[in-house]
Amino acid sequence: MKETSESSMLADPALLDKIDKLFACNVGEHIALPQLVVVGDQSSGKSSVLEGLTQLPFPRDSGLCTRFATQIIFRRDRGLSARKVSASIIPASDSDVDRAARLRAWHTESIDALEPSRFSKVMQEVHELMGVAENSALSTFSKDVLRLEICGPEEDHLSVIDVPGIFKNTTPGLTSKSDIAVVREMVEGYMKNPRSIMLTVVPANVDIATQEIIEMAREYDAEGERTIGVLTKPDLVDKGAEDKVLDLAAGNKLFLRHGWTIVRNLNQQELTDGNTDRDEAEEAFSQKAPWNTIAKDKFGIKSLKSRLQETVTENARREFPSVRSEISKRLKEAKNSLKVLGNERETPEQQVGFLLDIMNKFQEITSQALSTSYGENDIFDEHMDLRLATMVVTRDTAFAEDLERYGHEYNFDTSLKKSPDSSDANSTTAPSEESEDINEFHTRKTGSMPELEDVVTEQTWESLPSDNDIYEWLKKLYQSSRGFEIGTFNTSLLATSMKKQSAKWSNFAKGYISDVITIVHGFIVKTLEIVCVDRRVFNNLLSIMMDNLLDKYQRALTQVDFLLHVERNQAPKTLNHYFNENLQRCRQERQRSNLESKVIKDNYGGDVIRLEDLTVLNHMSNSEYTVQDIHDILESYYKVARKRFVDNICMQAADYYLVTGPETPAKLFSSSLVNKLSNDELKDIAGEDASTVRRRMNLKKTIRELEEGRRILF
Repeated sequence: MKETSESSMLADPALLDKIDKLFACNVGEHIALPQLVVVGDQSSGKSSVLEGLTQLPFPRDSGLCTRFATQIIFRRDRGLSARKVSASIIPASDSDVDRAARLRAWHTESIDALEPSRFSKVMQEVHELMGVAENSALSTFSKDVLRLEICGPEEDHLSVIDVPGIFKNTTPGLTSKSDIAVVREMVEGYMKNPRSIMLTVVPANVDIATQEIIEMAREYDAEGERTIGVLTKPDLVDKGAEDKVLDLAAGNKLFLRHGWTIVRNLNQQELTDGNTDRDEAEEAFSQKAPWNTIAKDKFGIKSLKSRLQETVTENARREFPSVRSEISKRLKEAKNSLKVLGNERETPEQQVGFLLDIMNKFQEITSQALSTSYGENDIFDEHMDLRLATMVVTRDTAFAEDLERYGHEYNFDTSLKKSPDSSDANSTTAPSEESEDINEFHTRKTGSMPELEDVVTEQTWESLPSDNDIYEWLKKLYQSSRGFEIGTFNTSLLATSMKKQSAKWSNFAKGYISDVITIVHGFIVKTLEIVCVDRRVFNNLLSIMMDNLLDKYQRALTQVDFLLHVERNQAPKTLNHYFNENLQRCRQERQRSNLESKVIKDNYGGDVIRLEDLTVLNHMSNSEYTVQDIHDILESYYKVARKRFVDNICMQAADYYLVTGPETPAKLFSSSLVNKLSNDELKDIAGEDASTVRRRMNLKKTIRELEEGRRILF
């Protein structure tokens, strides 16, 4: 495109060069760039307009019509003595690595001096490289872009993008119905860019209202702010219809901010003869009536060149600041997205490092959860179920209270108790969440998790302690097991009665430990979900840990069974002095009750008992006396054993095996576990899936291209 007017002085070569370089490094795939795009229906004369602008013999035969976008860049280079044309290919953004490399490797130079047949041959080569041809075995259209750079001492600075012409009717063997939609989508992609200037080419010899490209231009530029109209084939306008074309060119109809320009290209006969100078023929035509009435700046390829240069420069200057800002914004977004993916996980070393990083985050949250350092991490406010220590202690308290209130089979005799702290074994009240007529309650406090069904116990319901006469039960038990003892009872009777009285302990203890297991497992799952941003990593990591987790949960349950066996199946035993204190208190209360009826007042109003009344025998059978003694011994021992059992269950089964011990479930996810994984296991757990690999590769490509764009602009 050689200099033709003073408008070239308005151009900003450095600015336009930067925009073209942004296209070359593929920034246009990520943000909308200022551009001039040539659009039109097939057979609108678009190729002839391009030839007039570039002075390159674009092929017009149907087999080599435009099947891809072509970016044509004009550059003035005073260092060149003659015009130089070079061609290269910008691969489509969805090209695989090998194809993109193959297309980028192709280039050719100095094709301006070639004959039309040679240029046609180059275009044929481009078609084949892109994988488009006239036979049905290959694609009909391509998303790749042919880049033609035209440099010379007299060239103006301009860049134009030519896209395939839209069409409604297919050509057998060349195009299909699906191609209609493909081309339309490609063209719309350029037209909807708010920074695009649309050079809209329409034939002057047809009714403009029937031109689909005009409808599309109106759809994306309703006010005509970024549309330049080009009317071709004025020599084919019927006589008498010229006024409509002249009105359009004058802006009296279908207003466009950048106006309309009439271009007269060589007709088929002139092309066949090959002796007609294009510019001279156009100039001669402009002198004929009624075309000689048109303003000079609205007719001819030279006027169009000037208008394009002015419009492109104006558009680039206006959009340049926002382009710089958007590149920086998109670059930041891409880097943040890449950061979310974490480090690359292709090699075993990278996968180990990735898992160790997750492990450290997991253990940090676990440490905070156990030390109640909830203020150190906002996550404990967002997820209250991660307050592990608090949840376990709350369940500990509920277990102790439930066993105290409802853990015994029969209520002990409280008629003799005077002081409120003399016994806590009979503080039986109906559960607060139940109505007063409910006489049973559940032993589990938390919901179930499907993966724990084979380990934890199911929900069970226990009845409240019986109000039946405990003495009747003990009497039957004594009478069915008495031997030759005199004034005493068989020592095995205490073990038998204790086993019966503590029959509910099993369900209470297993319900409690099942809840703690569920709490701990829920904490592990939730924390893993949080630290594993990749759902696939979370699922695989939990899967490989699950068997070991279940083993650790089972150890806690086994410890519960062990403690139940010791307390309920072994001979009762205690060295706790509270047993004797409780027993003495029971006997003292019983003696006090027997003597209350003999109390008299002394002269000062005090309670006294006559000495002879102390020697009065309480007429009671040996059996009755023994049963009362069994009751008192059982009550005293039960209280000590219950407290001991609660402490042991909480400390050993729950705390040691599940919460704070050296080999708790939460400590399973450690560096030791990670380092023991095989390469195959590492790949299965931490290796990136195909979609993540593609996303990472695309983000890296985006960052690389946007960073190159920043270097160009800043």
